[in-house]
Amino acid sequence: MQHTMQLTAEQEAILEGVYGDTLARVMETLVRYGEIFGATKMVPVTSTYNHLVTSFGLKALTPVYDLMDQLIRAGAVSKQQFSADPRPLDPAVPSNLLQNLVFKKFMYSKQDFYEGQLQKLGLMQKDAFTCTCYMDEVGNTPALGEVLSWSESSAVVYANSVLGARCNRNSGIIDLMGSVVGFVPYFGLLTDDGRRADWVVEIRTTKKPEAQLLGSAIGMKVMEDVPYIVGLDRWLGELDDDARDYLKDFGAATASNGAVGLYHVEGITPEAVRDGRSLVREGAQTYVIDDAELQRVYDSYPIVWKKRDAAPKLCFMGCPHMSLNQLKAWTDKIEAGLAVSGRERVVVPTVFTAAPAVVERFNETPYAARLAATGVIVSYICPLMYMNNPLCGSMPVITSSNKLRTYTTARYYTDDEILEQITGCADGAAVAASVAKHDGSESDAKGGDR
Repeated sequence: MQHTMQLTAEQEAILEGVYGDTLARVMETLVRYGEIFGATKMVPVTSTYNHLVTSFGLKALTPVYDLMDQLIRAGAVSKQQFSADPRPLDPAVPSNLLQNLVFKKFMYSKQDFYEGQLQKLGLMQKDAFTCTCYMDEVGNTPALGEVLSWSESSAVVYANSVLGARCNRNSGIIDLMGSVVGFVPYFGLLTDDGRRADWVVEIRTTKKPEAQLLGSAIGMKVMEDVPYIVGLDRWLGELDDDARDYLKDFGAATASNGAVGLYHVEGITPEAVRDGRSLVREGAQTYVIDDAELQRVYDSYPIVWKKRDAAPKLCFMGCPHMSLNQLKAWTDKIEAGLAVSGRERVVVPTVFTAAPAVVERFNETPYAARLAATGVIVSYICPLMYMNNPLCGSMPVITSSNKLRTYTTARYYTDDEILEQITGCADGAAVAASVAKHDGSESDAKGGDR
């Protein structure tokens, strides 16, 4: 093929078919993809593992299955083992007979077949299905500066921002192709210049802003640009487990409500700590976020339920998947909320989703039995894939995930509002504050291992 990229001898040989026609076509696809975005060269993928966004066996994805078969037959498997986004189905999640029929016959009928293909191509392990592959329990955590070939938007923005790895917001299947040949086009967020900030976002709220709401506001304002956020370190302190959880959910909202692939938080994220405001471009725009601005964003969300005042039939938490730290913290909050309301079990069917490896670790703690006693279900499912079933999408579902709100009919509420709805307590904010104030003491008394 004719191209303008400066390729190495190895890359040129792959493109010319020296290593087979299949690899040549994969390389050609990547070269054409890169040239669209002005890439002048290809660079090696340097991470230990890859991550694929396409994890669901939709009946309509026949071309994908054909492509996978071609790669497998040619021995053109991934040079890295990889994780993949969450599975779309879990029998533990509430669904009726008709919904199950749609799931299994008309939507995800190829799930088992596709998972078999993924295992042949290099899946890390049988249960390596999660959108939070970077969790310690999963084991796919890139290092600072490593070059990735990922597509999942919430994982890309976390890897770029919180871990300081380098990855563009790729399209599905491009992630696998980069791993198959071992190279990706060099442009955008792989470059030093592409990681500089186009916006300075000043946080002037009177309390810690809701992660999903703040991320939504910034994503809708800056779109695909890079924001440099100042004033958030006042509320986050240091980059500990709580801050990582906050940035996970915040980043997912910036990526889904906008198209952010990288953000910097002054005093918190690694490149901001290292380089400070030298990351900000000259002439960068400024966006000020105060309490009123967050309320304006919250009030702007459309309610797409058929009956606006319908009682919720299901609550999903964990899009992206929850961490072990979050599962424990929410166990405390739900128990406290139920104690205030005088109830023993949640009043809205509630599903917490997390990576299979995180669920396994959680089940080894005393928290698992305590949470189960409240009626909450812990699952590895992808809430978004569940809600794509039109019979599920027509239900009144609530969530504190701005990603799930954006892509489905689920209705967004803050964490405190969710706590009130699912436990029936009158003041979720007061309950959450009380739990935070006494964090650890009651859990220790109950045998929790924080």
